[in-house]
Amino acid sequence: MRQDSNRFGDMEAFVRVVDLGGFSPAARDLGLTPSAVSKLISRLEARLGSRLINRSTRKLLLTPEGELFFERSVRLLADLDDTERSIGAHRTPRGRLRVSVNVPVGRRILLPLVPHFLALYPEVELDISMTDLVVDLYEQRTDVALRSGPMKSSGLMARKLGETRLDIVASPAYLARYSTPRTPGDLVHHRSVGFGYSRMMDGWPLVIDGRTDIFTVPGPVKVGDGDSVHRLCLDGLGLARLARYMTAEDVAQGRLVPVLEAYNPGDIEELHAVYLGQGGHMPGRIRAFLDFLGEHVRMG
Repeated sequence: MRQDSNRFGDMEAFVRVVDLGGFSPAARDLGLTPSAVSKLISRLEARLGSRLINRSTRKLLLTPEGELFFERSVRLLADLDDTERSIGAHRTPRGRLRVSVNVPVGRRILLPLVPHFLALYPEVELDISMTDLVVDLYEQRTDVALRSGPMKSSGLMARKLGETRLDIVASPAYLARYSTPRTPGDLVHHRSVGFGYSRMMDGWPLVIDGRTDIFTVPGPVKVGDGDSVHRLCLDGLGLARLARYMTAEDVAQGRLVPVLEAYNPGDIEELHAVYLGQGGHMPGRIRAFLDFLGEHVRMG
């Protein structure tokens, strides 16, 4: 067996360079100099006989061989981590955990849980990105994404965390100005605050005489995240159809009023944690995070 190189060490350095987007941040993470990390990668490329990274002044781009080696390296390092944990070498989850979450779930559900999670796992470093865009976990180097709504078929693993009802709500000021809709037909005299991205349903489902119809309610503005819809609805700009976990406190305090409840189809919006398959293995920090969310997420 060759003793002139630490293959797992070279592999870990390569993964850090890709994950962190450069030699300097990888060097800081590994406690090395940038030149030392560069030499490790050059040695790895020489041993493999293939260039893994195309270097430029602005960013690093993986070659096709680099993409394949990165994917396999992540799996092998996860396997090594799992093996070491199984014999007690690393019982405490550690390392950086990248999480993507939409804005309402992030602010109302995830962020309040962060102090508790970090108290339990102080050696985990959370890197949270809040966006209502659906990110590619592989391209964005994301470990876990929290996604609301129906799950589409994909190669991702998923764990259901909870579910919530959807309600049409309005502020008292809006209802005082435009009146309260009593039937779905009244919606022609109203306006809404809507979502600006195409994956949302174009209209609201309501049940009339046992049949569900879709009602489109135009409005003066569409926005790209649920928190903004919620804010504008509170400000009296229009009706909005929102998840109950977002509106329950406002309804209880009289800041929002549910309308057309007799016609509500009672449909459910689910929340899932999605993550890349790890070939049967996953780093301890990801497993701990998923188990923690499964135990603590409450959507009402």
